[in-house]
Amino acid sequence: QVQLVESGGGLVQPGGSLRLSCAASGSTFGINRMGWYRQAPGKQRELVATISSGGSTNYAGSVKGRFTISRDNAKNTVYLQMNSLKPEDTAVYYCNLVYILNMSRDYWGQGTQVTVSS
Repeated sequence: QVQLVESGGGLVQPGGSLRLSCAASGSTFGINRMGWYRQAPGKQRELVATISSGGSTNYAGSVKGRFTISRDNAKNTVYLQMNSLKPEDTAVYYCNLVYILNMSRDYWGQGTQVTVSS
C-alpha cells in the first residue's frame, strides 16, 4: 500500500514563500494523479492543485499565479511551491494520490501546518 508523508510546513510572513514536499513510498507505479488539499480552521477541505503522471496540472482559482505544483516521478515526490502567501492560505495541507485506472486506490498523507501571519 502507498504511504504519503508531507513536509515543509511552518510559519511564514505574508508575501513570503514555502515549498511543501510529499514523498510517496510503496507501490507507486501506474497512471496516477497527485495533489494538494487544504483545510483551514472551521472550513471544509478544498482542492489546491493536482498534477498527473504526465505533468498536466490543475489549480484552484484562489492560488493560480501564486502556487506551482510539480513532481519528480523518479523520486516519487510531489512539491507545492507557494509564493506571495496570504493569511487566508493558513491551513493544514494534505497530500493525495489516486490511481486513474482504479479510483478506489486513493491515499492521503497526515498533513502539514502552514501558517501565514505577521
